[in-house]
Amino acid sequence: MALSKDHTIRMNDGNKIPALGFGTYSPDDVEKSKCEEATKIAIEVGFRHIDGAYLYNTEEQIGRAVREKIADGTVKREDIFYTGKLWSTFYHPGLVRTCLEQSLKKLQFDYMDLFIMHNPYALQPGPNPIPLGEDGKLIYDNVDLRQTWEAMEACKEAGLVKSIGVSNFNRQQLETILNKPGLKYKPVLNQVESHPYLNQSKMLAFCKSKDILLEAYSVLGSQRNAAWLNKETPILLEDPVLAAVAKKNNRSPALVALRYQLQRGLVVLVKSYTKKRIEENIQVFDFHLSQEDMESIEGLHRNQRYLKVDAFFGHPQYLPLDEDSDDDKL
Repeated sequence: MALSKDHTIRMNDGNKIPALGFGTYSPDDVEKSKCEEATKIAIEVGFRHIDGAYLYNTEEQIGRAVREKIADGTVKREDIFYTGKLWSTFYHPGLVRTCLEQSLKKLQFDYMDLFIMHNPYALQPGPNPIPLGEDGKLIYDNVDLRQTWEAMEACKEAGLVKSIGVSNFNRQQLETILNKPGLKYKPVLNQVESHPYLNQSKMLAFCKSKDILLEAYSVLGSQRNAAWLNKETPILLEDPVLAAVAKKNNRSPALVALRYQLQRGLVVLVKSYTKKRIEENIQVFDFHLSQEDMESIEGLHRNQRYLKVDAFFGHPQYLPLDEDSDDDKL
């Protein structure tokens, strides 16, 4: 799982993934057109990995941005690695391809490079991606994830996706897929929240033991979005230890947080709609953290999640996320 000279990592199916990806989630109060402009800037400065999702509702904008950069000669389609996500209302095996094809239509792509299950929990199928009951709570569905995975495998065999993976799975949920009788393709990666306050060291070790990559989101902490954020959390980029390492290396705390993850072997997603920050983030390959620096940042781990995960607490298949404390039971 070593980082190659072209800043890619080979996955267990033989395909390569760029180690640094550009995230495209935007809150509802942000105009979707900003995603299109930011994606074009990201491609112009050198990003080749774009992370999207059916739920984000930005795939039309991403598709336009990519096609424009293809038309002006900046890239070819094969230069771009696009990740899409299967949303929870499509987890019935017969609906998996429907979700994928809807995303491809919005993107105007012939295929996705990577298609991952957005989380381990099914919701009631239907036109509403966030189905709510009269009590205002999510309406869950109970689907065997192994059957959903078989439908994901079928999408790969049909040539609609090159690689398949998962997101927000804990170890037990990953093992459910890995131990499935007749498994054709292992997940190539598991996309999870990870940053110096939540370094996911045990999940990283488990994934490495199974030849599965770990991919990190919220690597800089998180936007202060009240809908998803645990507001009790401190601001990561203001941490004095991170600031000291940044000053020592003459880099920003954000770049240090990104570089830390890359040197641990993770694929890293970073999102910004600000041109200056997008240009800065691509500079993560221009320096190296010492072992002392890495150990200092490792010491910041405190099992602190930014993303609230309570929406699925009542799900019939709910399993708590793995924690990295010394007394946990994975």
